[in-house]
Amino acid sequence: MAGERDELQWRLCKLVDVTLDPDTAHAYLILSADGKQVRNGDTRQNVPDNPKRFSYVVNVLGKQGFSAGKFYYEVQVKGKTAWTFGVARESITRKGDIVFSPKNGYWTIWLRNGTYVALAGPSVPLSLKEKPQRVGVFVDYEAGLVSFYDADCWYHLYSYANVKFTEKLYPFFSPGLNDGGKNSSPLIISSISICPIK
Repeated sequence: MAGERDELQWRLCKLVDVTLDPDTAHAYLILSADGKQVRNGDTRQNVPDNPKRFSYVVNVLGKQGFSAGKFYYEVQVKGKTAWTFGVARESITRKGDIVFSPKNGYWTIWLRNGTYVALAGPSVPLSLKEKPQRVGVFVDYEAGLVSFYDADCWYHLYSYANVKFTEKLYPFFSPGLNDGGKNSSPLIISSISICPIK
């Protein structure tokens, strides 16, 4: 029975090996060699400016873009006091100040000051059972769905539904400000073996 369930899940959902794109990373961000972790180093790294790089807000995109199908990945947020992530469309503004909202091409949630919020424009406070250590992000491109889950207890956090996607989507990450070392832990893209979406 478990084998049949796992096979069905594999068919319904594409597990993606998400890695971070260093060409998009804000100059303060430090990426691990394997492209699975990002943290705010609080000092400018010696990186070239380019049109893809975020110039003002400490953001980074995944290397892999998606324009069809379903995909799922998880992010470890343990030890962090602030973060933002989800997905973003390819044509987002990367220079100057950024307002996270679907209107601007971002489907995200964040943690700030102990409060979890979906940046839906207007923002929607999230009611959580407990503080998540890993958050799962599920996208169904054709259905126009972006859903977030507490990946340890499979508790649904929030969904953006009935979105009309018209261009490539990229996993999006911001580890937040360093906050004097209080938020120095990295965001870590987890490796998972099966897709939990049925």
